[in-house]
Amino acid sequence: MIEIPVEKKGWLLAGVDEAGRGPLAGPVTAACVVLPSSYQNPLVQDSKKLNVKLRASLFDEIKQAALAYSIVSVGHHRIDQINIREATRLAMGLASEKVQRQLGENIHFLVDGNTQMRTSLSQQTIIKGDSLVEAISAASILAKETRDRLMQDLDSRYPGYGLAGHKGYPTKKHKEAIGSIGPSRVHRKTFAGVKEWLP
Repeated sequence: MIEIPVEKKGWLLAGVDEAGRGPLAGPVTAACVVLPSSYQNPLVQDSKKLNVKLRASLFDEIKQAALAYSIVSVGHHRIDQINIREATRLAMGLASEKVQRQLGENIHFLVDGNTQMRTSLSQQTIIKGDSLVEAISAASILAKETRDRLMQDLDSRYPGYGLAGHKGYPTKKHKEAIGSIGPSRVHRKTFAGVKEWLP
């Protein structure tokens, strides 16, 4: 059971999560979701535990059921400028601020992990929140499904790396491809595994 601060009782609760901190290429993507109190679906859980077909189905269901949601990606250039931790905080903060503007009510944002968002909105970090809070699980599904689709698009524009398969994560095949043909325009140039191969 998650303890909500007494002064936040009665506020709407939003779940916030991200996908794509660890990859060597592409954006980091964050999502924020406010679900109706009546919504319950035991299939909604941490996106990493779902197969591709079920995650795609839940992606559509969550967007239809949500009182509000937002998905924000911060690209590889920005990641290289401010580092992945700050880019993740920025993406989560922007997604949450969009939801706040959509609803205009008192919202308390429950954030997966232990890193606060870059925003002044009311927030609470929750370790393993994507397994404990349905709204965070829903946000993790929106973030991961969106990012995976983006990586499939990038694969067609930057062939040879296998981005559609590993989604930019540092697999053996991916690292070998970078070493063989060099980094693409969407690789994170400050990341180990990429920066060694820059001209």
